[in-house]
Amino acid sequence: HVGPFQVALLFLSLFALAAIATDTLFSLPHEISRILQAVDLIACGVFFVDFVVRFRAAESKLAFMKFGWLDLIACVPTIEAFRLGRFAAVLRVLRLLRGVRSLQRLVEMMFTNKTRGGVASVATSMFLLVVLASIAILLCEKDPASNIKTADDAIWWSVTTVTTVGYGDRYPVTEVGRFVAMALMVAGVGLFGGLSGIIASKFLGSKPPDDGPVLAELRQLRAEVESLKARRDD
Repeated sequence: HVGPFQVALLFLSLFALAAIATDTLFSLPHEISRILQAVDLIACGVFFVDFVVRFRAAESKLAFMKFGWLDLIACVPTIEAFRLGRFAAVLRVLRLLRGVRSLQRLVEMMFTNKTRGGVASVATSMFLLVVLASIAILLCEKDPASNIKTADDAIWWSVTTVTTVGYGDRYPVTEVGRFVAMALMVAGVGLFGGLSGIIASKFLGSKPPDDGPVLAELRQLRAEVESLKARRDD
């Protein structure tokens, strides 16, 4: 079954694989490598939750483990060889999506349940936004006067900025860093606005208008008008 969570898992899998490949092939600054390793650790947690959910839902546990063991070993973050199991998660979701012929159809499938689709989209976008902004700010803030120097500082700054809280203990001092901050704030306002709308629609719901008596009277009046017209024509 292709749902919002499966599509979000696909994007997270691809992003985690890209992070692992980048950290392995390139000589990155230590603090950026720490962020990518944190992404890998979070992805492992999400993969494990997905494995547990699918294992519990499987009718035959033995048949499920025929290929499910690949997903299980992919949840181990500290063994490099096991990380190749992430490709199994990607291929599994791509196999489910092989019948999807267009992006429009994929969006329709994701938002069959608008609440789940909206939450999955916002959560995935928020996660990717925080990670990319943290990496970007570390690359931009090379000035000696900068107070964003570690991965912890960058992630803390990204979270406080995207939520528009802005404690002010960490802030960019370069022009490029400030541009990243402005883009992050604008994106954060949009994402939280969308999330607020989803939550409001979930709690308030969509109640049909109570127009039963009024509609009945209108139909009766229309019938009478039609009857008068018919008599006049006769």
